Amino acid sequence: MKIFGKGFNFNQDGPGNRLVYHLSGCNMRCIWCSNPDGMESSAGKDYAIEELLKECISCKPMFFSGGGVTFTGGEASLQADELLDLLKKLKRENIHTAIETNGTSPRLKEILVFIDYLIMDFKHFDSDILKKFTGVGNEVIKKNFEANCKVGRQQHIRIPLINGVNADCPQGFAQYFSKFNTQNTVFEFLPYHEYGKEKWTTPYKVENGFITAEILKKYNDTFKQYGLTTVTT
Repeated sequence: MKIFGKGFNFNQDGPGNRLVYHLSGCNMRCIWCSNPDGMESSAGKDYAIEELLKECISCKPMFFSGGGVTFTGGEASLQADELLDLLKKLKRENIHTAIETNGTSPRLKEILVFIDYLIMDFKHFDSDILKKFTGVGNEVIKKNFEANCKVGRQQHIRIPLINGVNADCPQGFAQYFSKFNTQNTVFEFLPYHEYGKEKWTTPYKVENGFITAEILKKYNDTFKQYGLTTVTT
């Protein structure tokens, strides 16, 4: 498994204290990405699955407050075979598992069998606009979201809010999500930041991406009006 970063985080990458693995490679090219150093599949270091399993088991005492192991990226689902191998072994050890994904993998349903907590990005409801800013449309993302709603699977949907990309359309998001059974779904808004800007080796393309407090309030109010549950982590 190719990994370009790892470390502990509390309550931001799933519940409790978690060992977070950043898997190398991503099929999206989000212009605001905070981890551009992990976009290429060649980034990082190779680890044997048994080595990672041993590390996770040794960290069990650190998984307090319902914690465990989270796989993020890049895009973790691009290494689906290796990920599934490790996930199955982690479940045998009764270690809580989570994934942060962009939702574009046709294999997500297969992976979720071994995942306790799903965090999935949903950057835009309009496929053409999403493709303009990330290079990938949302057809598979919508299929995965809708399938999760249909079976009542837990899902934590994160929406990064970027001025000039999606900050002006809370109604469009809410109208789309409200068509489905979101009883086991929560939504979180992530205001734009520039934490990863210095990592870019090519020109950083976001200009004036910050949103106002009024925009964030509008999103929260609109989702509430549509009966959608929002959270902040």
